[in-house]
Amino acid sequence: MARRPAADDPAGADDPAGAAGEVAGITVRHRRPRRDAELNRERILDAAVSVMLREGRHVPLAVIAGEAGVGVGTLYRSFADREALLHALEYRAYGLLNQILDEVSQRDIPGLGAVREFLAGTLAIGDQLILPLHGAPPLVSDRAVHARQEINRRLDRFIERGQADGSIRAPVTATDVIVFSALITQPLPHGPAWPLIAGRQLAIFVNGLAGSGPAGMPGPAVTREDIEAAFTLRGRPRSAGRDPR
Repeated sequence: MARRPAADDPAGADDPAGAAGEVAGITVRHRRPRRDAELNRERILDAAVSVMLREGRHVPLAVIAGEAGVGVGTLYRSFADREALLHALEYRAYGLLNQILDEVSQRDIPGLGAVREFLAGTLAIGDQLILPLHGAPPLVSDRAVHARQEINRRLDRFIERGQADGSIRAPVTATDVIVFSALITQPLPHGPAWPLIAGRQLAIFVNGLAGSGPAGMPGPAVTREDIEAAFTLRGRPRSAGRDPR
């Protein structure tokens, strides 16, 4: 009878990635890559996005590991250094963009609507987009170049559809759309109500492409007074209101 591995045995019954059998009385193990390694990798990527959004791209990797609930050694087994981690986040971002394109492509809407939905989708996940136009180190590998080419190609299809159905009249390119996406997915450091501000900029951009009628404009409008109030709030000294003694 084959030995039943202990509960903490990586090849045990609790680990579907491992298996054990017996040949001529000798226990033989058939090892596969452990699933928890991939789960750790995903936890690290999620934590990196969260921590970098909060503390910037140069946050110590130990902080990211702590946020992910793993040791620094585990992080380094998945990512050799900060650049490798940023590159993995970039590939992840290309996958997220293609998911948005997949969803939009399945809808029977005019080309202008498809561009608008793509931009709205990127705005919704802007904090996940660690990309060169957002300040990440650019990747020039064949895989990265192909990913960018594919995204451009799919956006060009939306634009061609819009030019054919009359909903897009401006001589816009996929690059124009991507650059604008990079702009609206990076909040201003001291501005108020970024989703509203970005949504209005998105509508203005789409209106500039439209062939028939304006896109809906989110409101109310953000005023100069709103901006000044936000500046004042963030510029207030931390000691304000405290007893000077």
